Amino acid sequence: MKITLLVTLLSGLVFLTTVGAAEKTMTPQQQRMTSCNQQATSKTLKGDARKTYMSDCLKNSSSKPEEKSLTPQQQKMRECNSTATQQSLKGDDRNKFMSACLKKTG
Repeated sequence: MKITLLVTLLSGLVFLTTVGAAEKTMTPQQQRMTSCNQQATSKTLKGDARKTYMSDCLKNSSSKPEEKSLTPQQQKMRECNSTATQQSLKGDDRNKFMSACLKKTG
């Protein structure tokens, strides 16, 4: 009886741990890796061609040099900064706005 209860509890714990791990959001690097991998697969690249493609894709060398890929945080910073400039905010008002804007989710 005790063994059955112990096995049930352990399997439930393992199940909850795997469900929790699946819900974690991916970092920008992980998102880029996933995207590049899917693109390479859709192009049916193999061997050295795939390695070269993945390397170029992860370095984002396919874009023009002046077009840097921004992280989500950098994009949010750019949007908040632009909005603060449009509203002509300066000093403490700008700092408060930027802080509130960057804390917003979504």
